[in-house]
Amino acid sequence: MRYKYEDIEKFLEFKTWTNKDKIDKLLEIDCSLYAHLGTDSTKAEKEEVKRKSIDIYRTIKTLDKKLGDELLYSEDLKQ
Repeated sequence: MRYKYEDIEKFLEFKTWTNKDKIDKLLEIDCSLYAHLGTDSTKAEKEEVKRKSIDIYRTIKTLDKKLGDELLYSEDLKQ
């Protein structure tokens, strides 16, 4: 099943998924957000994807602090 950004809260509650499974799905969603940006994307669309990406990294941090911190740090370096 394909999950979207809007589904994050739903699958975080899944008891049968490991934290690794949840992190993998979060990173897949993050990748999909960036993959759907194009040369014709507006600045607002790019900023929205970046905001969602940071939200995803913060969610990852609740599951794996070290990885979440590294992702957030790398996002800060891009600015």
